[in-house]
Amino acid sequence: MVSNQVLGARTVAGLVVLSLTLSGCALFHRSSSAGPESSAPVAAPAAAATPAAPDLTATEAAIQSGGAAPAPAAAPAGPPPIVNPGAPRHYTVKRGDTLWSIAAMYLKDPWLWPEVWVINPQIPNPHLIYPGDTLALALGPDGRPQVSIEQAGALRLDPRLRSTPLDTALPTIPYTAIAAFLSRPGVMTSEEISHAPYVVAFRDLHQVAGEGNEVYVRHLAAAQENARFAVVHIATPLVDPDDGKVVGYEGIYTATALVQRPGDPAKAVLIDPARETLTGDRLLSSDANDTPTTFTPRPPATRVRGQILDVVGGTDLVGTFQVVVINRGKRHGLEPGNVLAIDQAGGVVRDLYRSGRQIGDTIGAGDAFAPKVRLPDERSGTMLVFKVYDRVSYALIVGASDSIHTYDLVRNP
Repeated sequence: MVSNQVLGARTVAGLVVLSLTLSGCALFHRSSSAGPESSAPVAAPAAAATPAAPDLTATEAAIQSGGAAPAPAAAPAGPPPIVNPGAPRHYTVKRGDTLWSIAAMYLKDPWLWPEVWVINPQIPNPHLIYPGDTLALALGPDGRPQVSIEQAGALRLDPRLRSTPLDTALPTIPYTAIAAFLSRPGVMTSEEISHAPYVVAFRDLHQVAGEGNEVYVRHLAAAQENARFAVVHIATPLVDPDDGKVVGYEGIYTATALVQRPGDPAKAVLIDPARETLTGDRLLSSDANDTPTTFTPRPPATRVRGQILDVVGGTDLVGTFQVVVINRGKRHGLEPGNVLAIDQAGGVVRDLYRSGRQIGDTIGAGDAFAPKVRLPDERSGTMLVFKVYDRVSYALIVGASDSIHTYDLVRNP
């Protein structure tokens, strides 16, 4: 006679075996129905769609895991990034390339680059790209496009072949276009302006000063000899069109002041000039700030809708690699590396037609009662934010398909 305990144990064991058998059959069925992994170039899908941003990109996951091999990819949260039809299957990185230019070569939406970049943990500094590296485009196990380093360049592997340090990885955007804004003051508040030391006079009573001229500065008594300060000219106020408030003043760099004799007034000599210095120009500490020099291009984490307030350089029309100021900053969720689309605001026209008949004309006669129609906004370019303040940010125009103007709209791509 079999006890109840033994009978119960046998019943449980039987159920476990049956469950494992069914699971194995289902797994075998899925495996046999899956197609082989493809390594051919990826063709662009028929229609573009914006993919939902995953919690962690492949690059970020690999960096956080300390170089370990990435875990198998989870099911995609949205459609894969759109690959350019002419994207090369293999590409050797050249000097002068930027991460943005390579991303634009592979993707129709370059800011989605982190979603296709897969690092090789066997490569030194796998999350960086260097001249000489060979990139490969393929499909991943989940069918999404992937770009990885197929072969490391000689400059990366053999230090004897390098003429420049290895830390010169590809920048995201042309560094020369933004270098001055990273190392020198930009937007200032009214409080910063009121408390900043200022040029009170020039030696020999000059009206303006330049290279090698000596200046006298008030409220710089605490400065030490040979201390350096950036001299900035306060430009017109930046007014936010949303509420009409002044959100800052653009500080235009004029020169570096090298303190010769502390005191109040202190005496300094001007070096490294960019333009003439005037009385009343302010002095700010020229210590390096914490603005990054490399960026991961990505859409903002929050919904952003703003406008271009100013074009650095005083022009009205904007082109590629020009710097602009926008009326969105930290409080709106912006960070360095965020990519924004630029739209021309759609105009307003009169609808002069009803039931197939014209009810007015285009010169204004008889159209007083014709309804107004707002035309849709039109995409005109793309910008990358590189320096962020509380309510404003500096951004570089990285692409322009049409003319761009001040007060054009900026929004999530």
